Amino acid sequence: MNASGPGQEAAPTLAQLTTIGVGGPVARFVEPESEADFIDAVHAADRAGMPLLVIGGGSNLLAGDAAFDGVVVRDRRRGIEVLPAAETQSGQHADAGEGLVTVRADAGVNWDDFVAFCVSSGFMGVEGLSGVPGTVGASVVQNIGAYGQEVATSVVSVRVLDRASGEVDRLGRDDMRFGYRSSLLKSSMYAAPAKPADSYFPTPRYVVLSVTFALRRGTRDEVAFGQLAKALGVRVGERMPIGEIRRAVLEVRAGKGMLEDPGRYATPWMRGCKDKGNVPIEGMDEVNAPGNATGNASGDTASSDTAGPAMAGAPDFDRHSCGSFFMNPILASDVAQALPEDAPRFDATQPNGQPGVKTSAAWLIDHAGFHKGFKVRPDAHAGLSSRHTLALTNRGGATAADIAELARTIQDGVERAYGIRLVPEPVVVGMDLR
Repeated sequence: MNASGPGQEAAPTLAQLTTIGVGGPVARFVEPESEADFIDAVHAADRAGMPLLVIGGGSNLLAGDAAFDGVVVRDRRRGIEVLPAAETQSGQHADAGEGLVTVRADAGVNWDDFVAFCVSSGFMGVEGLSGVPGTVGASVVQNIGAYGQEVATSVVSVRVLDRASGEVDRLGRDDMRFGYRSSLLKSSMYAAPAKPADSYFPTPRYVVLSVTFALRRGTRDEVAFGQLAKALGVRVGERMPIGEIRRAVLEVRAGKGMLEDPGRYATPWMRGCKDKGNVPIEGMDEVNAPGNATGNASGDTASSDTAGPAMAGAPDFDRHSCGSFFMNPILASDVAQALPEDAPRFDATQPNGQPGVKTSAAWLIDHAGFHKGFKVRPDAHAGLSSRHTLALTNRGGATAADIAELARTIQDGVERAYGIRLVPEPVVVGMDLR
């Protein structure tokens, strides 16, 4: 187990571990290399009564500038295993006619590495989730989804450490209570939207150890999303090679600035967290990644507002974000009816189980007057992405307080315009963005 603390190698700052590149120092940082050590690290923090932050890829986390006086644990396990046919049969939960295969991955596996493995192996069902940052463990906490696919669809079971009982358990797909960007695990962290629970925050009661997926064997899958179909030049419902679907998804995400800055994986605290064959890090200057000289609170940059694809040696600040920062609101029907006629509306289920209407947070933000590239002040170090209104970005030298000021400005403006309070999607540590 690699650990840092008093008398050992200095621990990283949370700015060095997160995609948005902000956050203060941590008291102790641990990287277990085995499941036993991972469990021991969680138990040790809980027994000591120390705050515990189990971190994946750092993409869905906004941490405050003050020190995190607790333990940050990052799982170093990277195992992916195709299970024997007998075990595959026992885990069936989808159309067996396609020919299912069951794959188990450690929680610490980089999510896009897992997708790349599946696509190259001829396993269908997650190619639409290409390029989503984070880890396998985080994917089921958040129930990630994009371009017509959602991780919940492919999950058979999740092996977890129950911090309440101290025991290892296995949660089936139904046990996970998946919903829109939610799960049993995520809900254990919150007493209400964006309001941390007293017992389990910022790490869920159930800590993911591994996830077992049921995928379909094959090389051609259905294109289920209009924007993706357009990128591929086909109609929705047509089947395309999954490698081509993955390529198109990555291109669409890149066009929105919704891919990670690959340079972060060349930095000391991120090196080894992602398969080198799945990220172009050659020639990347280490200081250009978030959490280093040009991307965190400790340093500025000569050109702090570069937009569009990064030039050689220059950071692409649109990628220095938490991804989609606000949840798409799911509204009661009467609230949705009060929106302008051209506001997006989709059938959805409210958290209380009642029918509702989902609208677009990006649409609300834009129509409330916060357009791409918006900053609270011209010289601010935080701003909306130049390519996507749903991404709050570190334009170089931003602090967590800068990001929080931008977030609150947008929340207040949308609430004034439409009576809807946007809820942050990332885990917010050390600040209150309700």
